[in-house]
Amino acid sequence: MRVSVIGCGHLGIPHAAAMAELGHEVVGVDVDQAKVDRLNAGECPIFEVGLPELLAQHTASGRLRFTTDIREAADFADVHFIGVGTPIDADGRSYDTAQIFGAIRQLAPHLKQACTIVGKSTVTVGTTKQVTALAQRLSPAGESVEVVWNPEFLREGHAVEDTLRPDRLIAGVTTAEGEKAIRAVYAKITEAGVPIFVTDPQTAELAKGAANTFLGLKISYINAVADMCEAAGGDVSQIVDILGIDPRIGSGGMRPGIGYGGGCLPKDVRAFTASARQLGAEFAAALLHAAEEINENRTTVALGLITRALDARPIKGTRITVWGAAFKPGTNDVRESPALALCQALQQAGAVVTVHDPQAVSTAMVRNPELDYNVDLAASLDGAELVVLATEWPEYQQADAYSLADRPANPLLVDCRTTLDPEPWRSAGWTIHQLGRPGK
Repeated sequence: MRVSVIGCGHLGIPHAAAMAELGHEVVGVDVDQAKVDRLNAGECPIFEVGLPELLAQHTASGRLRFTTDIREAADFADVHFIGVGTPIDADGRSYDTAQIFGAIRQLAPHLKQACTIVGKSTVTVGTTKQVTALAQRLSPAGESVEVVWNPEFLREGHAVEDTLRPDRLIAGVTTAEGEKAIRAVYAKITEAGVPIFVTDPQTAELAKGAANTFLGLKISYINAVADMCEAAGGDVSQIVDILGIDPRIGSGGMRPGIGYGGGCLPKDVRAFTASARQLGAEFAAALLHAAEEINENRTTVALGLITRALDARPIKGTRITVWGAAFKPGTNDVRESPALALCQALQQAGAVVTVHDPQAVSTAMVRNPELDYNVDLAASLDGAELVVLATEWPEYQQADAYSLADRPANPLLVDCRTTLDPEPWRSAGWTIHQLGRPGK
């Protein structure tokens, strides 16, 4: 099929490359000419596992190209994916859908024949109906323009894998023609056994918010349990194992730490909470808001653990190395990063902060230029009086505790992601503290 992907960011670039991998002819559209030039040269402006190789392969083959001309995409494609951003609105609660409606206003006047617009972005309930009305009003093709809402369920760091081999697909449709188009574009995926849920648009719109909010609830819940363990002297890692063996619960997503971040979970929990209030579901809104408050308090919890680890020494003037800037491993995305929030809090408390990250130093420097950075893991420890693990990259989990023990001024490590096996570190001479776990 001929496919366009409008919006080339963390969602659009992996989706465009994956569509080409599935055998479609693809044109990506973005307003940034410099980004388009890089993409056409096979250069990937974001870090995602497997994406640079896929992008280079399909731009070289001619199956994938990028443009700033939306008219070109309108003339070319039968299916138009809308993958623009829906950041949180100025009210701090709902989605800002201006980019979606802006894309429709630019695309629709050039749609002269029957086609399908497929929304990928996370939106408020009712958006599909509004997009359909606008597209059909502005398009010469009128009601021959179908709109389907097909929310993405990508995990950053796994976007290529999650697009090509997703757990499930959702299509919010109103007509048989819309369903036919979405089944055709995803035929190879569904033929491989991936289930597709065909729903009405409002169910599809709610499903994405419900999924991400449940993940946020799960993370906030286990962080609340970690705080209880911290107070009682219990071991949250053992509790995770005990809970996780129950098939109704499962341990996935239950790693105690400094909270969730990135471009999806924070805004989706906020917006889903706001939707609950708008729908009059006040008890649901209260539950969801509690998860938000727990997450927003994680920096304070981490500072408390760091203070206890320093014993009588103040944070002010302490040389602290923070391992991690990205909001999660596998990406260079630092949007709403708990790691960077902790770095800022430490610096504001007077610490001398050096930040290391395997992939996100360049993006973190743009967002927080006031911090010091080091791209060498071992060298980042030189002279440190405290090391804080803030993003659970495998590079930190696999680090050699023995060879690194002589680099810092004091081999003291606070694992704010509860990700390390503490015994090898303690055997190597490190003192290690973890959230919700007693020191031994």
